Parts: sequence; structure tokens; C-alpha cells
Amino acid sequence: MSLPEATGRSRETNSADAYWSLDAKALLRQLDTSPAGLTSAEAARRQRRYGRNRLHDEQSLSRLRVLWRQLASPVLLLLIIAAAIAAAVGELTNAAIVVTIIGASVGIGYQREYRANAAAAALKQRIHARTRVLRDGVEQQLPVEEVVPGDVVLLAAGSLVPADAVILESADCYVGESVLTGESFPVAKRAGAVPPAALLTARLNCVFLGTSVRSGTSRCVVVNTGSATQFGGIAARLTRSAPQTEFDRGLSRFGYLLTGTMLVMLFLVFTVHALRGGPIVETLLFAVALAVGLSPELLPAILSVNLARGAEMLARRGVLVRRLSAIENLGSMDVLCTDKTGTLTEGVVKLTGGYDARGAESASVIELAAINAALETGLASALDDAILAGRTPDLQSVRKLAEIPFDFVRKRVSVVIQRDDGVALITKGAFEHVLDACTMLPAGVDLDDAGRVRLRQLHRDWSSRGIRVLAVASRKLGLQSGYSRDDERGLVFEGFVTFLDRPKEGAAQAIADLAKLGVCVKLITGDTRLVAQHVASLVGMPHERVLSGGELDELADEALWRKAERTDLFVEVDPNQKERIILALKKMGHVVGFLGDGVNDAPAMHAADTSLSVEAAVDVAREAADFVLLQKDLSVLRDGIAEGRRTFANTLKYILTTTSANLGNMVSMAGASLFLPFLPLTAAQILLNNFLSDIPAIGLAGDSVDAELVDKPHRWDTRFIGRFMVSFGLLSSIFDLLTFAALLWIFNASVETFRTAWFMESLLTELVVALVVRTRRPFFRSRPGRMLLVSTVVLALIALLIPFLPIAALLGFVPIPLTVMVTLLAITATYVLATEVIKRWFYRQEVHAASIASAPLRTTA
Repeated sequence: MSLPEATGRSRETNSADAYWSLDAKALLRQLDTSPAGLTSAEAARRQRRYGRNRLHDEQSLSRLRVLWRQLASPVLLLLIIAAAIAAAVGELTNAAIVVTIIGASVGIGYQREYRANAAAAALKQRIHARTRVLRDGVEQQLPVEEVVPGDVVLLAAGSLVPADAVILESADCYVGESVLTGESFPVAKRAGAVPPAALLTARLNCVFLGTSVRSGTSRCVVVNTGSATQFGGIAARLTRSAPQTEFDRGLSRFGYLLTGTMLVMLFLVFTVHALRGGPIVETLLFAVALAVGLSPELLPAILSVNLARGAEMLARRGVLVRRLSAIENLGSMDVLCTDKTGTLTEGVVKLTGGYDARGAESASVIELAAINAALETGLASALDDAILAGRTPDLQSVRKLAEIPFDFVRKRVSVVIQRDDGVALITKGAFEHVLDACTMLPAGVDLDDAGRVRLRQLHRDWSSRGIRVLAVASRKLGLQSGYSRDDERGLVFEGFVTFLDRPKEGAAQAIADLAKLGVCVKLITGDTRLVAQHVASLVGMPHERVLSGGELDELADEALWRKAERTDLFVEVDPNQKERIILALKKMGHVVGFLGDGVNDAPAMHAADTSLSVEAAVDVAREAADFVLLQKDLSVLRDGIAEGRRTFANTLKYILTTTSANLGNMVSMAGASLFLPFLPLTAAQILLNNFLSDIPAIGLAGDSVDAELVDKPHRWDTRFIGRFMVSFGLLSSIFDLLTFAALLWIFNASVETFRTAWFMESLLTELVVALVVRTRRPFFRSRPGRMLLVSTVVLALIALLIPFLPIAALLGFVPIPLTVMVTLLAITATYVLATEVIKRWFYRQEVHAASIASAPLRTTA
């Protein structure tokens, strides 16, 4: 291909480069392609030349990259520097121990994170955007990445534009280009050349990567792919990153808090000891070890493992995760907005009949509707499929002249056909929108007000029984050069076609289960009030409080905020109104999820905290989603929400464990070191203690979760974590001081005995407290996960046996008297009981505070 843009060179230069200024024949010649597209062999050759159609080459999962993430930890860097200093001054034993602990820590973190990332990458491979392409003269569904310059692609409402392309032919094609131009209204696209100097917004014969088709159809030839596209040019100049979720921001704040505390502790301990004349190297190693003991160095690995494991569990339940960081939002969701078809109903629409304007059965009305359904090429519709399943039209004597595609303003579609009796326009669509375009009844009867009342009554009777209704109209036309929306006037109202989509078995139970999880389901639909109320009543949804699209338009944003929270069903709404509803619910403090599968759902999905779609959804909806449901079923979503909450709960457990015994122990040691004539533990002992206590923490990713942590939404609360840190850290420090007092004043322990006993007690308390604070229940009534329990028991035995192991002397440990060991076990047991008592008090205070804070919300919910 000779076009400069295809190779990523100049974009806006002279007319030779301005492909939008070429007529179709000249462009096809220059691209060396045809209206029937490329051959498979030629497409493969071009892909080797131009590369895959993506903005950047995705980095494959690399063991070295995962290992580098482990090595790039600031905490690890601090340890390496300390080990190097120790080795430089001859402290080879300490240096060797530090290096050994570094290697073991990196090895465990690497192994868990690599497995987690591999699982997440495998899940992402299951979701690929696809597009309709002509290859070898045959329409095929291909992954977007396989599109190459010269391909002919077919677009319809709901399609994501897969590359920069020029339109060869179109029918009422409107494309949303806000991602490139900021223009919120769709732009009409049509075939034909434009001037070479035309700006991007004036290239009405072009469509661009990243935009989406709102209505109509088009056939286009691809000019540029990947980084050579207009969107690729922007992406190359800008660093784009997804906005942080509230969970991400909370983690960042927590990390900054502990990191700041760590650095302050390091500086103060080292400075005080240095001023008192302590050994510089030993003091530095001690201060570094304290800082490492306080830091949440496993938090990134724990989070990666938790999210990846959550994604695996969700996939087993039929929910594919497109963005891992959204898992927490799914668990926090308290309002779910969804449509009706396929969610509350079976999604298998069946044609139940055709009726004339008097309500009598009519085969001719079904025939007209079937001709329209068979010939329209725009937005795929389950109603069209139902019509054609029930009736195969006779198209032998029918020639299609034109199509006026469906859009979400007119809510109807028309085809212009030529038969032996002349040219006719056949329209079908939403009842009121078709009726608005009609002025006649069959046999030349004027459609007066009384006639409209009778038609509306027929429509109302069917709708009240949950029957979906489309209207059918027609008009005789003359043979002319072109047809447009202006021809949809003065139509003859032919009659109705009716459909039934039965309520889905299990939908009522799923809605009840979601309510038990604290998730309120609200219905947002383009259907009529009566149909929506009928279906909602069958599945046990509240349906008395209804807001229509017309009523919504009359409300200011502030009024809608309150109204939306109290509304059960939103009916007869358009895409922009869906977005307003989502934003109003968010404004009232709700975490809002939106389940959609159509092009009209995309704006609302972007606005929602958590967006969900289905595997069979249109491209623009699926690509906007955080989660893709393999089945459009609320029971699947119920399981997904529960898994999201488990993931959040297990991540929080590590944080709470880190901020309880770990914080107390490190602060106690730092304080004691200022008054004791020796350091409470050597740097190697502190690091070994920290390493051993972190091993069971890996098991928190697969820990069992109490039902009360799943049965309602939970959100990140930094203040709660701060209160927890102070309460349980203080308790830990009190027992640390009790241990110091017993060792010094009761047993008159030597330095080696003190360090050995304190190491044992510190490790034991850190291990067992994790089993206590991991649950809000009494710890003996909440069974921990197998890996967590087994690793804790094994490490506790190691803690008791470590003074008697062959390597004890190398680590600075000595055997301790039985009386000292019994005392340590008694202190540990008392600490567990005290932690349990404080835990009950702490959560009672939290429940009381939460009930006061939420009282105003409960009255409006």
C-alpha cells in the first residue's frame, strides 16, 4: 500500500496523502483491494507487513518482569543496602542471613504473583472484540486485531469501528465521535470524497478507530490500523490510564501512611542510638529491620493474588473479569440497574400473532412485518428473529430499493421495496412512534382522534398482559433517485404484531437473593409502563413507583437525585436518560452497577461504578464493561457479587493483621531499644521473625469468609483501619511490655535468653492474632482456610522448636528454661483472649457509629 499513513508517517500533508479526498474507485486501486475485500492469503501478507491491529504491542506474561517487580520493592532495596553495608564491615553472618531471607521472600512472592498473573492473562484471552469483514468475498466474524489495510468491513448500529476507514456505501449511518472530537452528538456518515484540506470533523466519508456506530449501516474499506490511526496518534502522545477506583485510592493512602511511619521510625531509632554511641552498623541494621517489620511489603503480592484468584472464582461462576481492579466495586455495589429482556425474562421472544387495526387476526400484517425484518440490515433485533422464525416471507417478486435504518430517536425501521404492484415503504417499530407517522387506516379511511384512541386501547390491553407490541405501517411511493426519513409520513396504519417473552425461571429467586445481599434491583427499559409493571410483578419486584422518560425530562438534576432513589421502574427511556439515572443514583451515595448489552446502554455503562455486559452483547457494550457474564442471568451475577466481597474481605484481613500485632511489636521494640542496654533483637532475628510471620499471610487469599462479610456491601474506610490500628496496636504493645517485664524482673534473663524468648513470643502472637482478627465472630466459631490454618500451626511449632534446632546458635538463639516457655505460652493465651474481648468491644462501637451515620439514609432508601 502506498498511502503514507499506513506506515505511520505524515498524517495531514498534501492531497496525495489525503485519502479522504479520493473517490471510491481510486481509493480501492491505491489500496489494491476490491469491494469484495481481500483474499485470506493477501490479508495474511499484509498483517506480516503492518502488524496486528492494536495501539501497542501487549507485553506477554514474562517471568523476568514478575521477578523484577519483586526486586523493585523499596523495602527490598533497603534490605539489600543494609546487607551490603554489613558485608563491607565484616558482619558476614548477618549479611548472609539477610540475603537468605531476601531470597526466600522474593521466591515466595514471585511464585504466587506469577501464578496469579498467568491465571488472569488466561481469562482475558477468552474475551475478544470481533468485527464483520469480507474475506474471499464472504462475510466473516474476525478478531479486530486481524483487520488490515484494504479489508472491507461491515458496520451496523452497535459496532465499534475497528480501524480508520473510508465509507464505500451507507444507509443513515450515524457515528459517535466524542472520543476523538469531544462532540456529544452523532455525526452522519456517507460515501463520497471531501476536500483534501478537510479537518477531522469535516471528513464525513471516514470512520475512525475507537468510535462507535449509533445507527444505520455502512460498508467501509480500511485505510489505517493500529498506531497509524487517528486514535493511535493521540495515544502515542498521551499517557492514558484508567481512573483509580475508591479501593485503589484507599490502598494508596494506607500504603503512604505505613511507609511514612516506617521511614520516621527508621530515622528516629538510628539517630537516637547513634547519638548514644551505639555501634553504627548494628544500629543501622536494627533500624532497617524494624522498618521492614512494620512495612506491608506483601500487600502488592497479596492484592494481586486475591484479585487474580477472585477472577478465577468469578470465571467458574460464569463471570469474566475485564478489569481486575473493578472486583472490589462489584462487591461494594448496592444498586443494580438492568434491562428486562434476557435478565428478568427468558430472552426468547416468540411471535404470538398479527392483528389489523380493528384487532382482528391478520396474516397480511405478519407478511409485511416479515418482509421488513428480512430486508433490514441494521441493528440486530430479537424481535426480527422472532418474526422470521414464525413467518418466512415471499421475496421472489420483491426488490429492495432502500432502507431507512432504526435509530433510538425514531424507534422504527423502514424498507422501500418494488413489487409488481409498485413501490412501497414498509415501516415497523414502537407503537407510538409509528402511530405518530400515520394519517390513514386501510381502505383510504382517515385516522382521526377516535381511531387513535381505539388503537391505543388495543395496545394498552396487550401491554397490561406483558405482551410486547410492534406497529406496522406502509405507504405507496413513486420510483425516485433516493429515499430518506422524510418519506416516513402520511403512512397507513396496517396493524400490530405481538410477542411474548416469558419471565425467566429463577429470576424472582435471584432478585430476592440480591436483596438479601443488600443490592436493590431497578429496572430501566425502553418498554412501556404496562409491560414493565407486568413483568416486574411476575418476578416479585416492587413496581408501584414508575418514572417514564417523558416525566424524567421534566425533572431538574437535583429533583431527579431524590426521585431516582425512590423509583422502582424507569420506562420508555432513551440512552441519555439511562445515563442521567445512573448519575443521579451515584449522587445519592450509592455504588451503582449497570447490566446492559445494547448500543444504547454504552453511555450508562460508562457512567456506572460497575458495568456488566454479556458475551453476546454488541461490541460497544461489551468493550465498555468491567465484567462479561457468560449467561445473562441474575443468579450468575449474585454469585459474582458474593465473590467480589470475599476478595475484598480477604485483602482487608491482611491489612488488619499487619496493623495489629506487627505494628505493636515493632513499636514496642523501637521503644524498648531506647531504654535497654542492648537491642531487643538483632536485625537478622527481626527479619527472620517478619519473614516467618508473613508466610501464613499468603493463605489469606484463599481463606474462608464469614457470611456476614458477604451479605451486605462493604466499602473502603481508611478511618476504620486507622481506629483498628491504634486499638489493636496499643493492645499488642501492652503485652509486649508485659513480656519484657517478666523476662527482665522475674527471670533475670541474659541477653541471649531475652532475645530468644522475645522472638518466640513475638512470632507466636503475630501468628495467632491473625486467626483472631480475620473474623468478627469469636475466633473459635469461624473456621479459617486450610492453607492459613496449616501454615499457622506449622510455624507455631517452629517458633517453639527454634531454640533447639542445630542452626539456633548461628541465629543467636539459646535453649530457654521450661518455666520461661510456659510463661510465654500463658502470655500468648492471655493476649488471644484480650484481643477477642477488645474485638467485640471495637465492633460494637463501629456498629453503633454506623447506625447513627446511616439513619437519615435509611428513611429515604
